[in-house]
Amino acid sequence: MAVDINKDNIAKEIQQESKPVVVDVYASWCGPCQQMGPIFEELEREMPKYKFAKLNVDEARDISIKYGVISVPTFLFIKNGEVKGKETGYMPKDVLKEKIEAILK
Repeated sequence: MAVDINKDNIAKEIQQESKPVVVDVYASWCGPCQQMGPIFEELEREMPKYKFAKLNVDEARDISIKYGVISVPTFLFIKNGEVKGKETGYMPKDVLKEKIEAILK
């Protein structure tokens, strides 16, 4: 299960993580975010070499601002604590998987 990111655990879960991290930045009221939820969970099971995390914009607005999130859903691709890429909006599972593999290789 993807870990929920907040101000108390962001350093441990993202910045100090040795695995590449895929962060799903979402909001509970966002339709496309709800559609991406099951896709994100499937990819987490299929791609064990990556860590999957979720960030609720309404609960962690300051973190969302820090990472330059202006709309949801946004996916952050982080390696060695650095954002290597960012994608916004709904996308099919195979497209998100390709982006993860290409950006975090």
